[in-house]
Amino acid sequence: DRSFRVDAQQLQRRFRSLQRAVHPDRFGQRPPKEQYYSEQHSSLINKAYETLLNPLSRGLYLLELHGVKPAQETDCDGDSVFLTEIMEINEKLAEPKNEDILEEIETLIKVKQEELTKEVTAAFERDDLQEAKKLLAKMKYFANLEDKLKNKKIPS
Repeated sequence: DRSFRVDAQQLQRRFRSLQRAVHPDRFGQRPPKEQYYSEQHSSLINKAYETLLNPLSRGLYLLELHGVKPAQETDCDGDSVFLTEIMEINEKLAEPKNEDILEEIETLIKVKQEELTKEVTAAFERDDLQEAKKLLAKMKYFANLEDKLKNKKIPS
């Protein structure tokens, strides 16, 4: 199924089932070649699970499957309102650490990511790959902000 929508519980069940079948611990007494294949398949299953679980990486993967070049942050260059919003959040993150502001930014990022995920879902369902690409580029900005926020929250 090449849908953007994912049932996280079903995905997790499938992941666990596949991991049980190929996990390297089950191949400890097997020939080296089987151990190697087990490690390789286990690694691929982990990567697939992580890709599909995260809306941004899932969307980028779907674009790739459709032959669309990956979304770049420059895909948002024409959206000055969006870029201003990102710049303002970056400026707040650059200020001295303030828990209230960090909490506010965290909530804002979460809400924006949820909104964008809904919009990306709708774009893929309409088969509007160029719109999905633009929205995924915006999601990249928020993923970067989320990383900056996490780093800011780590005690130094």
